[in-house]
Amino acid sequence: MAIYTLPELPYDYAALEPVINPQIIELHHDKHHAAYVKGANDTLEQLAEARDKESWGAINGLEKNLAFHLSGHILHSIYWHNMNSPKDGGGGEPTAADGVGELADAITESFGSFTKFKAQLTKASATTQGSGWGVLAYEPLSDRLIVEQIYDHQGNVGQGSTPILVFDAWEHAFYLQYKNQKVDFIEAMWEVVNWQDVAKRYEAAKQRVNSLLLAP
Repeated sequence: MAIYTLPELPYDYAALEPVINPQIIELHHDKHHAAYVKGANDTLEQLAEARDKESWGAINGLEKNLAFHLSGHILHSIYWHNMNSPKDGGGGEPTAADGVGELADAITESFGSFTKFKAQLTKASATTQGSGWGVLAYEPLSDRLIVEQIYDHQGNVGQGSTPILVFDAWEHAFYLQYKNQKVDFIEAMWEVVNWQDVAKRYEAAKQRVNSLLLAP
């Protein structure tokens, strides 16, 4: 039985035009994201078989594959909901007037200003070496927001941090439309950020802060 399933998109393929064209959304979700879901499920089955047979020769590769595919599934599941059409309130800057004042205050406190935060996340996303992500995450020890530059789906991640806004910097996220101009794609991504979704994730992450047990 499959443990992980591909979530449905919260909008149709054309909802994010002109920032992301329908062909990219369809391929990205139906093929690439689906492949990570299948990869995670397949790896779990292979690990179960290894346990049953007490055969551990492939354990290093299997654990790496699980981290890769599961992280890819999680990040993409966040990614789809992090975006919204400008017609439906996507883009702009989070403000108290839009009901996301707590998030806006946290960004200012953690980065100095929204402008400085935007510059950091843009650079972190656009300068990934090869495949990766730019991520705004809640870090519970300091009770602050941080930007992470993730390699592949799982590398260079701070333990315990919770992603609340993710920018996909893999080529499959933009190449059909933006060619090799990753910077242009990342800049355009700000036009479709769903700040309502980001704010909900921030609130949920803060409520789970006590789940990170550093001492008995």
